[in-house]
Formats: sequence, structure tokens, C-alpha cells
Amino acid sequence: MTKPPLGRDTRLCMSLSGRPSNFGTRLHNRLYELTGLDYVYKAFTTRDLAAAIGGIRALGIRGCAISMPFKEAVIPMLDALEPSARAIDSVNTIVNDDGHLTGHNTDYSAVAALIGDVDPATPFLLRGSGGMAKAVAAALRDAGFRHGTIVARTEARGAPLAAQYGFVWRPTLEAEGAPLLINVTPLGMEGPEAETLAFPEPMIAAAQIVFDVVTLPVETPLLRAAERLGKRRILGADVMVLQAIEQFRLYTGVTPTAAQVAEAAAFARAA
Repeated sequence: MTKPPLGRDTRLCMSLSGRPSNFGTRLHNRLYELTGLDYVYKAFTTRDLAAAIGGIRALGIRGCAISMPFKEAVIPMLDALEPSARAIDSVNTIVNDDGHLTGHNTDYSAVAALIGDVDPATPFLLRGSGGMAKAVAAALRDAGFRHGTIVARTEARGAPLAAQYGFVWRPTLEAEGAPLLINVTPLGMEGPEAETLAFPEPMIAAAQIVFDVVTLPVETPLLRAAERLGKRRILGADVMVLQAIEQFRLYTGVTPTAAQVAEAAAFARAA
């Protein structure tokens, strides 16, 4: 299937992130090529979120992926919220229907799929309290997890998040860990904290499963340590792929085949 050349009828999709990466850009654009769709995808960052959202509306940009730190701040700028985004109070996807902007959250369904075979009796330790932490906590709660701790320095964010989903909050990591460790912070992300372990190595060694939502880089210090210590890993790149496929469907109305998804994901990871 041949993708049409870029022209005036080409539809634009985009992403907004504090630290843009190539992963989503490469994934979406490769899927457009494989499905023959007249779309193009571009990553952006901004210091003026309201103006950026106004641009999506004014220019007819079909869809926009939303990443840290904009997932909660964007909500008042939208016209409607899809139920998952409303329940979590966090948006990672905007769909533009003729100037009417609807917020969705495809992170939730991606996380739910990736933890689907983990025993919900497994205690977990989740570090972080932002928009993605809400999606992960909600997916854990809805999957039947009841024994969890949210670690977040800021009580005003961490304590309400833990209480909302029936978990425990504490401000700092303590000596004891948990069989399931989940990092939902920028620790290990490319930038000033790129070499920082989200959990100390003894805690990783005592765990069974390590889940890092960071996608840039694909292999974070936490994930490298988990691999070296023989732990099961759940990668942020896997979350990115699953949630991006749902975004792709929302933007285009097309569901790519499993083979197309696998090829696009491999292409995105090869960068």
C-alpha cells in the first residue's frame, strides 16, 4: 500500500512533551507508510501550553499525544473528556473533531494489558505521583491489586493519589521493597537524571518484577539492573507501543494489523 505524497490534504498529528523523543514519531509515521494513510506526525515541546492547544484547534491538527508534564494541566483547555480520562483526571491523547477537543487516556488500557498476567496478590511499590502514576494506580486497582504503596515526596500529591485508589502513601523509600517495583518518575530518563536508579540495587535484587514507564531511553538504568539481576521486566517502550496503537486508531479510524504493529515498533526502537 503506497502512502500519498505530502500535500495540502495531508493530516497532521503531533505530540507535546517536556522532553520530546523520536519513538512515537517513528512509530506513527511508519504505520502511516504501512497503511497508506495521508498523515504525518511530528513531536513538539512548548513553554506556552494554552497557545499550543489553541494551535491544535485553530489549525485543524487531528490528534495530539500528551506526555509529562502536561497530562493534568491540559484538562481545563479541552472541550470534553472521555470516561477513562475523566476518572483518572489525566489526559495523554487529544482528538480534534472540527475544533472540538476531546481528552482520552490510552495509558490506562496499555498498563492494564501489560500487568494482566501478574498475580494481583503481589504487593507493589510505585514511585511517582503525576498523570502517568494515576493511570498506573487505577489500572492496578481495577486489576484487583490491594497491597500497594505510593512513594511521592510531595504529600499534597502523593497522599490523595494513594487514598483515591486504596493504597498507602509514604514520602520516601525505606529499607523494605516489594515484589513488584514500578517507576513512574523521570529518574533514568535522558537528561540530568539519566544515570539515576529509581530504586536502590538491593531493592531491585529482592524484587520479582520491575516496571519502568520511562521510554527515553528504552533501556534505563533501572531496566539494565533488573536484567542483570535476572528479574522480569516490563518496559516503558511496551506501554508506548500499546497506547500509541490506540491513539493511531482514534486519529485515523484504522486498526493496524499485528504484523504492521510489530514492524513499526521494531522500526521505532531501532533509532
